Amino acid sequence: MSLQVTATAMTACTFGLAPGQLNVLPIARTLAEGKPAANIMDHKPLLNIMPHGLCSSLANPTVAAATAAALGVLTPMPCIPMTIAPWLPGSPTVLVGNMPSLNNCSKCMCMWGGIISIGLPGAFRTMEP
Repeated sequence: MSLQVTATAMTACTFGLAPGQLNVLPIARTLAEGKPAANIMDHKPLLNIMPHGLCSSLANPTVAAATAAALGVLTPMPCIPMTIAPWLPGSPTVLVGNMPSLNNCSKCMCMWGGIISIGLPGAFRTMEP
């Protein structure tokens, strides 16, 4: 069983050095435990997915430039998420705003190579089948 993700869920990135937060706008008008429920389309950078502190991916141009300037010493730079695809897989049976619901097993890919996952879903009693 997976848990429904809501506003204020905590996220983690494989290349991020700090946890981030998932913001969910109340567009779908669906609440879970009093907070807006998320769907797989809540993946917009800096709107839904907040930065994860510093980024340490060399695929990120700012990290690559700072590392080159430091003569090859990895130099993390501020995280700016670059998510262009929806969260996957989402819930196969529950819809929020006519899109698959976002659950705590879903992942989102960052263009810089990071995999963003849900750390704390925001809802702890609302389970999906």
